[in-house]
Amino acid sequence: MDTPLPQDAPRETTVSIDEEIRTAYLNYSMSVIVGRALPDARDGLKPVQRRVLFAMHEMGVRPGTAYRKSARIVGDVIGKYHPHGDTAVYDTAVRLVQPFTLRYPLIDGQGNFGSVDGDAPAAMRYTEIRLTRLAEEMMAELDEETVDWSPNYDESLEEPRVLPASLPLLLLNGSSGIAVGMATNIPPHNITEVLNALLHLMDNPEATDSDLMTFVTGPDFPTGGVILGRSGIESAYRTGRGSIVMRGVVEVEDSTRSDRQCLVIREIPYLVNKARLIEKIAELVREKKIEHIADIRDESDRDGMRIVVELKREAIPRIIMNQLFLLTPLQSSFGYNAVSIVNGRPETLSLSQTLRVFLGFRKDVVTRRTLFRLRKARERFHILEGLRRAIDLIDEIIALIRRSGSPEEARNGLVSTFAFSELQAQAILDLRLQRLTGLEREKIEAEYREVAALIASLEAILASREALLEVIRQETRVLLERFGDGRRTVIVPDEGELTPEALIPDEPYIVTLSYEGYIKRMPDAVLPTQRRGGKGRIGVTLKEDDCLIATLNARAHDTLLFFTDLGKVYRLKTYELPEAQRTARGKHLLSLLSLSPDERVAAILPVRSFEGDNLLLFGTVKGYFKKTRLSEYANIRQGGLIATVLEEGDRLARVLVLHPDRRLLVATRGGMSIRFEADNIRPTGRATRGVRAIRLSPDDSVVSFEEVSDSDLLLVTTEKGFGKRVDTNLFRLQKRGGKGVRIAKVTPETGAVVAILKVTERDDIDVVTDTGRVIRIPSEEIRKVGRGAKGVKLVSLSDSPQETIVCAAINPKREPTPLEAYLEKEPTGRESRGEEEDPDGKADDGDKDSDIRI
Repeated sequence: MDTPLPQDAPRETTVSIDEEIRTAYLNYSMSVIVGRALPDARDGLKPVQRRVLFAMHEMGVRPGTAYRKSARIVGDVIGKYHPHGDTAVYDTAVRLVQPFTLRYPLIDGQGNFGSVDGDAPAAMRYTEIRLTRLAEEMMAELDEETVDWSPNYDESLEEPRVLPASLPLLLLNGSSGIAVGMATNIPPHNITEVLNALLHLMDNPEATDSDLMTFVTGPDFPTGGVILGRSGIESAYRTGRGSIVMRGVVEVEDSTRSDRQCLVIREIPYLVNKARLIEKIAELVREKKIEHIADIRDESDRDGMRIVVELKREAIPRIIMNQLFLLTPLQSSFGYNAVSIVNGRPETLSLSQTLRVFLGFRKDVVTRRTLFRLRKARERFHILEGLRRAIDLIDEIIALIRRSGSPEEARNGLVSTFAFSELQAQAILDLRLQRLTGLEREKIEAEYREVAALIASLEAILASREALLEVIRQETRVLLERFGDGRRTVIVPDEGELTPEALIPDEPYIVTLSYEGYIKRMPDAVLPTQRRGGKGRIGVTLKEDDCLIATLNARAHDTLLFFTDLGKVYRLKTYELPEAQRTARGKHLLSLLSLSPDERVAAILPVRSFEGDNLLLFGTVKGYFKKTRLSEYANIRQGGLIATVLEEGDRLARVLVLHPDRRLLVATRGGMSIRFEADNIRPTGRATRGVRAIRLSPDDSVVSFEEVSDSDLLLVTTEKGFGKRVDTNLFRLQKRGGKGVRIAKVTPETGAVVAILKVTERDDIDVVTDTGRVIRIPSEEIRKVGRGAKGVKLVSLSDSPQETIVCAAINPKREPTPLEAYLEKEPTGRESRGEEEDPDGKADDGDKDSDIRI
């Protein structure tokens, strides 16, 4: 029968559901945070890890003893200290065994405990474990009242709340876990570096994070690898949070096939699954996101890791390596988040705070251990004092004992008659007769003196902070000598963020632009060098009413500045242009740049770097010139940037990079030119028009200009295929703004001047016609003549339809590529008409009125 409630007892209780949910969730959160997911900053362990180690310690499964079945250990942990799933406990034990997970394993395993490939460990009934020597150091002082204890889950036993760790395990092995509303992710570190930093902190209590970073250079992962840069490390150590970029170790080796190379991955980033890494590489190869890989093999064995990525013949190893870093976990980031439990609360700790928390805990442990040892020593000293007196009174004591009817009566008699304490009296009764010999008596005296000295030393430790620190210092040095080792992870300077550009070979290309706006890039090797006068090779296929207006040489990583005739500038990387075959038309600029319908590109300038004091020289068709710093064009929006101001009706003719202390030579379509000092044009900003460089006749316009010295050679090219080389010293130096002198005699036979180029004997010249034909001619084969001469025939033009030269560009000499060497072997007789000169072998000097004849 139920007992009735008192009359005044409340029948129901009203609570706020919001408050109840908040309280219940907070209790649950704190239980997960403190009791399961986060490590304690003092011993660096989570509760389940601590219980596994303590249970093994209690079972006597220690270094040097026989291994025990994992199942037996797991059962003991569950039954006594951790009443949760056996899988969770076994997984914890497995993690404490794995050398690729922990920098310093705490359990020595025998059997299959998984692999870096992500293989699962064998069942607990098959594996065996025991503690490592380092784990024993974590629990060596448990029986000396060094830490607090608490009841286990059913209050039948007691377990330590924290282990009396002699090593800062939170840093040595790191920790990871996800709690409620927070997480921790601390990487492992090198024991030598951490203990040296701890010693420095003892000697310099005010040491900063920067000071300690001279000892702890960065994480030291069990799988080795490379850390890129120190910025992430410094942020992590100062704030407790940071991103550390890890990278595997990759070497380039010659393949077993003599004509190939291969990449050999010897180390991978921490916590990266090797099997999944290989699968990811294979997947990228199948999807053609990474090309030029012929085979992937895992040749890893007990001697170490070795993943072989065999490359195809045409592959560039550095490019493939960068692709692997960018597209696979071979380069990963470790999110440093140093959250741990400090005084029962989660805190984010810097490097110095982590070591200070451990050092404070270590002081407390050593103090409690010293107090325990002092108490034990005093108890022993007290007994030894009684034994010494008893030896001197041995006859009287023996007589008293013989008279006593029982041990209790004898003990009481010793206390009352000789003033011994209860402990001393019991020790005297336990004394064996052999201790009365001279040798044994001397041993008692020696132990008495030894214990007296021990008490004095223990009291000195407790009386002095420096003495206490010296004890910790000496013990730390012993541990350093015993467990210290070298780093496995190398820290290298950061190469900067790995961008798609790093995956593209910085190879030379030929860039072509047509009048209708079609642009492309093609490998430099597609055009072979020919003799002058040859018919050339088709460089691009264009529409009937289109022609090429620009061709230039640039490398893949160059920045191309597109200056338009309206005075604006746009930018693209060379590798962003469409790569096309030699005869392809390319892609329209409108799909790449935000050009207006009436805007055309007047100049394309390849720029390697925007740093320095380089100046850009702008020239317009009306003869206005200005200088502006190249750095002002480093940041160009997608919609372009105003490059120069133009007056009504004027257009931009050309832009080039101007070097200091140089002279300019400006040429016009009508064959006039002027040479003057570039310093006559003062530098101005972007939003300026400039000054007049040459005075033009009404029907003339500027076609191009070059910066020159007295020793330079100029190549002059005309519409009808004529060209010549001219010494620049033939052009007298003038003031800017004059009419200038003749650079070429313009006739219906030669056509107008279309280009001037500064050339050397080792340059090749690419001449482009409006039908898309390109011929490459060695500069040395073009005759040097006077200013007024018409020159020699560079290319044979077609009469149907009338073909003209639209531009010319320089291609510096270089070693021929295999493709070019092959193409050069092809006969050229079918494609060349030979040289076209005067019958007597002399060049036409053109202008009969010229004051200089050659």
